[in-house]
Amino acid sequence: MLKSMTGFGRAKYEVNQREYVVEIKAVNHKYSDITIKLPKILSYLEDKIKKEIATKVHRGKVDVFIDFTEESAEGKEICINRPLAKSYIQELKKLQEENELTSPITIADIMKLPDVLVVKQTEEAENVIWEELKVVLHQALDNFVDMRMVEGERLKDDITTRILDIEQKVEKICAFSTGLVEEYVVKLNNRIKEILQTDVVEQTRLAQEVVIYADKSSIEEETTRLKSHVAQCKTLLEEEGPVGKKLDFLIQEMNRETNTIGSKSVSIEITNLVIDIKTQLENIREQIQNIE
Repeated sequence: MLKSMTGFGRAKYEVNQREYVVEIKAVNHKYSDITIKLPKILSYLEDKIKKEIATKVHRGKVDVFIDFTEESAEGKEICINRPLAKSYIQELKKLQEENELTSPITIADIMKLPDVLVVKQTEEAENVIWEELKVVLHQALDNFVDMRMVEGERLKDDITTRILDIEQKVEKICAFSTGLVEEYVVKLNNRIKEILQTDVVEQTRLAQEVVIYADKSSIEEETTRLKSHVAQCKTLLEEEGPVGKKLDFLIQEMNRETNTIGSKSVSIEITNLVIDIKTQLENIREQIQNIE
């Protein structure tokens, strides 16, 4: 199913006095760009989180926000950075002597200093937290993907309508192009008679001009390729997985063939149809920029 690159998903999970909140949002991007913002205590999980998201997101600029609150003491180790604490004490004593301060240095004062008291998760606790986080992460991902699919279905309907319109216009171009050479022969024959004021026209020379005209104005190859590209677009719109880049390439090729038809056109009807097709292709191209 077609997916949009924009989307939003959120989920919350509470278990064992721990609370997890995950928010995922994404916008258009040429490639996959995943940014994770999470508490420092969970920083060891960043790579794992990216890998989980990458299994369901292939394109887009994705921002992931994770909040984590824990009130449980289970699985925690309290560590004191003794070398750092001693350095603090030495420097504080020097400061006392230099400024003739008499206030005592208490253990409570030392514990308040940066990085002296460190709370660490045990390895077992880290594994438990990861399993719990995966639950809420997958919930948020499912909500996020669902929103992308809904938007993708809307884009698919719009693009399909425009592709079918292009297909009809290509058929009209083919119909108008049929008989152009015969029409040109008649016009050229009449024009020669008018200019030379004679009913005798050299058939060999006339045939040469007709061949040159037919070669320059023939759009059979272009319309054949255009029809093929239209068929491929319709197939891609029904495929699973990311198809945005493939569709973008096909639209470029369709635009190229349409431009060639326009440059060869000797019919106002074909020229008008070419303009209509180019307008539709531009609208499709804008929509495709939001497809994964």
